[in-house]
Amino acid sequence: MGIDVSNHNGNLINWQSVKNSDVSFAFAKATEGITYIDPCFSDNWKQMKAAGLIRGAYHFFRPLRDANEQAQNFLKVVGKLELGDLPPVLDLEHYPEEVEKQWQQIDLDERIQRVQQWLDVVEQETGRKTLIYTSSGFWKTYMGDTQVFTKYPLWIAHYTTKPQPLVPANNWGENGWLFWQYTETGSVAGVRGDVDRNRFAGSFEQLLAFVKDSFVA
Repeated sequence: MGIDVSNHNGNLINWQSVKNSDVSFAFAKATEGITYIDPCFSDNWKQMKAAGLIRGAYHFFRPLRDANEQAQNFLKVVGKLELGDLPPVLDLEHYPEEVEKQWQQIDLDERIQRVQQWLDVVEQETGRKTLIYTSSGFWKTYMGDTQVFTKYPLWIAHYTTKPQPLVPANNWGENGWLFWQYTETGSVAGVRGDVDRNRFAGSFEQLLAFVKDSFVA
């Protein structure tokens, strides 16, 4: 099981308590757009490692901002990933409303091109195959339910009590989901208030293998 956090969760997270709550992995927001840096990222990043968690960092994509500059913002803030770190994550969503309006200002081909540019730059610089975080609703509405990106592992957001989430793009090119954010109102020792909870599609050993296999030849 895992969690993901941002500045919205505050800067008082006790990561050792999180680890002791049967949490094995965690993602933290690093950047957004071309200049924004999550003010809690630096502390979260260091403390996740110190607590012995498998850690990952994500970038919130702004569709009207230059994709290369966004990638550089992320790369500069996160720095060199270590061997045990999860691969980078690109967060693609249409919330809040301001972001949805931005997606509406460019056509499907442009959306695909900009997303691909970010992925290419980050993969080239880190040597890792990037994760894509998204929802079925966003993918169908703003990405045309394309299967162009199904070679990238999927972190799907779907808040439901059903045993499986909705997965777009023909079950993500028949690959299915790898991580599933199943609630935004979870509770974990060490985090004040609600926190996003996530599942990994496999065992802890398979999670370690995924990290190892995320390096691009």
